[in-house]
Amino acid sequence: MKNKYEKPLSGYVGQIAKLPLHESMGIDDAVDPAAVADFTTLMWTHHHPNHDFSEKVHEYAKLTAELDKTVTRMLFESYGVEKYHDGHVESTTYLLRLLKNRAPVGDEPHLGFVTHTDKSFTTILHQNQIDGLEIDTKDGEKMNVHFTPTSFVVVAGDALMAWSNDRIVSPTHRVIMNGKVDRYSMGLFGFSKGMIQVPAELVDEEHPLLYKPLDHVGLLYFFRTDQGYRSECPVKAFCGI
Repeated sequence: MKNKYEKPLSGYVGQIAKLPLHESMGIDDAVDPAAVADFTTLMWTHHHPNHDFSEKVHEYAKLTAELDKTVTRMLFESYGVEKYHDGHVESTTYLLRLLKNRAPVGDEPHLGFVTHTDKSFTTILHQNQIDGLEIDTKDGEKMNVHFTPTSFVVVAGDALMAWSNDRIVSPTHRVIMNGKVDRYSMGLFGFSKGMIQVPAELVDEEHPLLYKPLDHVGLLYFFRTDQGYRSECPVKAFCGI
């Protein structure tokens, strides 16, 4: 396997018997042109480098990261903790995942990806014209998310839920393929290189502290353990009080 990283959840995922419709690759630190160039060289070799692909992917990641910074700044400002935003941005790295969900054939199951929560701080999703994303609402309903190729969906990850002291919920979601056309999408996942802790401003009598400081990379490794897999809410099992 060429596309692999030491950090969990970052490399190739696919050819899984129970999940035949899904295949994806990851580019860690995708806002760094050198990291994207390394991925491109890995896929196309030194003899046939695809510079056009490398430049376009890096530019896409860079622009989408700017969108993420805008969204998180608005979020921090809405809670009156904008003074922490610069530090958040400085500690954030971005994983870009390139995802394909092919249309089911014959009696194949329609599950494009299993129900899960993102382990990121935030995720920004972008797709072609084929829908498939289903998000579970607080009322227990499944909501089909319809968005065009010119729009984006921002999803709160487990790390954001911990940072917000459960004011923001990391929603469970999955992908269902009901049509006859393949779905292509991209996801930019923001992760912190350092520790994430609940701002003091988000702790009061009505909202007692629910999380210890979170080692974000540590959460990814924990999720790959038996305890992490079995946990109903890995972030609470990892650093909940």
